[in-house]
Amino acid sequence: MPEQPAVVNPPVTAGQLLTHRAFLFFLLSRSLSRFSSQIAAVAIGWQIYDLTGSAFDLGMVGLVQFLPTALLVFVAGHAADRYERKRVVQLCQLVEAATAAYLAIITYLGAVGEVQIFIATFVLGIAGAFESPTTAALLPLIAPQGSLQRATAVSSGAAQVATITGPALGGFAYAVAPHLAYAMMVLFWIFGMILTGFIRPRPQAVAKEGTDSDNIFAGVRFIRSNPAILGTISLDLFAVLFGGVTALLPIYARDILQTGPVGLGVLRAAPAVGALLMTMVLARHAISRHVGLRMFQAVIVFGFATIVFALSSWMWLSVLSLAVLGAADTISVVIRFSLVQLSTPDEMRGRVGAVNFLFINASNQLGQFESGVAAALLGAMPAAVLGGVATVAVALLWMKLFPSLRKVESLE
Repeated sequence: MPEQPAVVNPPVTAGQLLTHRAFLFFLLSRSLSRFSSQIAAVAIGWQIYDLTGSAFDLGMVGLVQFLPTALLVFVAGHAADRYERKRVVQLCQLVEAATAAYLAIITYLGAVGEVQIFIATFVLGIAGAFESPTTAALLPLIAPQGSLQRATAVSSGAAQVATITGPALGGFAYAVAPHLAYAMMVLFWIFGMILTGFIRPRPQAVAKEGTDSDNIFAGVRFIRSNPAILGTISLDLFAVLFGGVTALLPIYARDILQTGPVGLGVLRAAPAVGALLMTMVLARHAISRHVGLRMFQAVIVFGFATIVFALSSWMWLSVLSLAVLGAADTISVVIRFSLVQLSTPDEMRGRVGAVNFLFINASNQLGQFESGVAAALLGAMPAAVLGGVATVAVALLWMKLFPSLRKVESLE
């Protein structure tokens, strides 16, 4: 009897993804969490700088938020592979909502101080250390088969919408009343938690039995044995560690561009505008060839856009360069995420994702600390210029160190 030909499902379009119930709930929940996080970044950054006027303290916000990730990375990854992922996400959103409520209350009562903000930031970092790798590991169980790259692009685009509106609305709310910004965060995290409960993912592969040490560190061993994954996540670590300018935005907004909290919100939102435009392109036209080379090219553009922003004293040029920076970063993010997820067995995605999240947080939040220290020593503009130059240098060096990553042709 002749064999039946294999059934090949046609690619799922971006529009069809939005009719997929589980993916839609995931999309809304993740966007609300991102919305709250972006409001928090504006409110906490401005409040700290308003209280202390210190670039070093702005950098400390990033360090305090990064520490829980560094301390809990392996435990968080193990939890994502061991327990029901959507329940882990819900618990994290509940903790985040409670922390935002605490900030709203003490700000309203006029009892807020530097120490309280750092404590709340640390708690938010703990919740984020568990939520982010778990959310990343949940997406492959929700996206229709064969559509992970497009689902990643659509999910990233929705998150960027939140990243655009979150800082702008957060800056406006903070200008009206600081506690109002924190109250909005409470509502969004609570609604996100409710929506997460409606997600119905495919069955989750459970981590294999073994000693706690074997299970917890399995993700590290897997990454070390896979040069493409190691090169991918380490590229993000070092490129964005040096090239990130997020921590310097309050300084640019108040001292260089001479705008207020609303202007800071616009600057925070600008990278997301570029990212959203790029995700709209990627959702319709997935990168199908030379994906490794395209990732490196995107990181180089990111570095040059950082240099332009650093040297700009005009608001329009600053916003434009940040938008280009965001568009370039999105190309890199979509390729990196898809490459890591497709190269990792489901029963290890939480642990590998946790290590990946550690690298991402090190680049973003530890990068904020690095930027704050560099700005305190050199000034904001020289620190940002050097960061952009370092990003370009890292991308060129990684192309030499990881030739197999540069030669990756497709994500199929």
